[in-house]
Amino acid sequence: MKSAHILQNLKLLKEDMEDKGWVIEAFTFNYKSESYIVLVKLYVEDEKRPEYALLKLEFINANDSSNTLVVPANSNHIMIDPQTLREFFNISYAPNLGEILHQFYLHFSSFIPTHVNPNQPDYIKKLMVSSLSKSDSEDPDKIYCYTVKRNPDNEKRSPFNDNKTQLLRSTLYARFKEERTISFCYSLHQEKEKTDEEILLNFGQRR
Repeated sequence: MKSAHILQNLKLLKEDMEDKGWVIEAFTFNYKSESYIVLVKLYVEDEKRPEYALLKLEFINANDSSNTLVVPANSNHIMIDPQTLREFFNISYAPNLGEILHQFYLHFSSFIPTHVNPNQPDYIKKLMVSSLSKSDSEDPDKIYCYTVKRNPDNEKRSPFNDNKTQLLRSTLYARFKEERTISFCYSLHQEKEKTDEEILLNFGQRR
């Protein structure tokens, strides 16, 4: 009954993310009158990856953002025990559990995009930015860009800092897109935020 590559779209989405330089993407998913935001995250260099895992999925309950489930996944299945999956999504137990889980996967697969969405709504962008900040060991509330800095020893900016700036400050990002050794600095305080022009002027004066 189990179809191979039932979650094939995850593989296609991963390829598109890699092509476009994204380590995170998101989409919405509805099941049993509950809505979820699904964050799709690539494994980055030096990150521990379970065998056969393609990427990570973080399911966030749209009505309770503290109710989350983070799981590895591949194009065949979500890599978690059936009981945890059942409990999180409130999937009824039945003797034909394999068939019910297969139906769940079929339903879920119909929501998975194959390409990055460049026009995410603000509420999804906010969740993506928060996740990127945490992955970068930053306070998720640091969203106000006030300067850029050249990294020591030609170290490249993290993919999380890169993607966060694409989401929050796309025009500023475009100015430094090709300069991979430059990172963007964020503050908790809105009054510290600077315009693109101010950041460029300050950077020019430091060079």
